Amino acid sequence: MISVENATFTYPGAPSPILTNVSFEVPERSLLAILGPNGAGKTTLLRTMIGLQKWDSGRTLIDGTPISSMSTRALGRVLSYVPQARNASNVALTGLEMVMVGRAPHMRTLAQPGAREERMARDVLDEVGASHLAEMPCATMSGGQFQMILIARALVADPRVLVLDEPETGLDFRNQLIVLGLLERLVRDRGLAVIMNTHYPAHALRVADQVALFSSTHEAVVGPASSVMNADTLASIFGVDVAIGSVAFEGEDVQAIVPVRLSGDK
Repeated sequence: MISVENATFTYPGAPSPILTNVSFEVPERSLLAILGPNGAGKTTLLRTMIGLQKWDSGRTLIDGTPISSMSTRALGRVLSYVPQARNASNVALTGLEMVMVGRAPHMRTLAQPGAREERMARDVLDEVGASHLAEMPCATMSGGQFQMILIARALVADPRVLVLDEPETGLDFRNQLIVLGLLERLVRDRGLAVIMNTHYPAHALRVADQVALFSSTHEAVVGPASSVMNADTLASIFGVDVAIGSVAFEGEDVQAIVPVRLSGDK
């Protein structure tokens, strides 16, 4: 579905690359979670992977086609990006209007959304459980509400690949679970290839099929979540000793990761 091949990126003027020889593949109906300490290059990876910045070397492909050969409109029809949620106080649109913006890649240049786009936007708002936000001004929304609007805006384009930058950061427990549950459904029911940055190892263990762990030295460990998410690897990446285990809840075992202490502290 979407893959990155031997990709390297260096910021102008930087003495060394922030990303070096990065490779991974995310098939349809699967989720890749990207984790690492602050400054490891997670957001840079997403932005460069989807073409907002240019790789020094290497490439991103969708179904074997380099995205560098695709027009912005063509790419927008197959891939949607949800940036980190920002303060919506300056967004002069309702929730419904914001979601309809996501249909732009499928519309003629300068065309205005019509009844068809409104119907599709309302359907997606219902799908993500946010139909009650349709008429609410974005400027009055909470962070969790606006995050659901941004996800709905991405989905209304009917993409095959969904890329999200820290979709659950800054949200309370309830809204975190709502976002994680939605991503699980999108993978299962829509068959999407989903890539997300997260600061929460427990979230990655819960929803990810694959995990890419980036260290502060920008080295990457990529593999199945069940094998990559172990105490030794997490300690080497984050410098934190963790306890990983199962918690029984209503007859099911729930995997949990608990940070215990800084590595080296006894």
